[in-house]
Amino acid sequence: MNPYMSPWGKIDWMETLAPGIDMIGAEGHGGIMVSREASFMLTPTARKYGHWQGGYLCFEAHAEENIVLRELLDQKLWHIPDRIKDLKGFEADIDQRIQSGFPEYWKSREKRRAFNAKRSRSRSTIPNR
Repeated sequence: MNPYMSPWGKIDWMETLAPGIDMIGAEGHGGIMVSREASFMLTPTARKYGHWQGGYLCFEAHAEENIVLRELLDQKLWHIPDRIKDLKGFEADIDQRIQSGFPEYWKSREKRRAFNAKRSRSRSTIPNR
């Protein structure tokens, strides 16, 4: 990543959320930039909401970036930082923003979660050999 520029302008600050996934603050705006290699940590549905620029999949702040945060939380690849005092409220805000702004993503996520829960339950009922 160019340490100075982003799709949103000159980088003021950067925080690594997971290897290859960085939250960027730039001249009053920003978002999340995901390297090509790290983009495969996101579901195909999540990747549809980013736009490619300069070899990075980019997600706008206060909008699509919530999809990346939700994916990282679901996969336990990122934990909400200690500086956030209301963890449940922060997570609820992420979910609400996705539900209202990206209902198709949310629907896909819920289907995936239900499938994984069903699969997990069926595995736990298989007797050991």
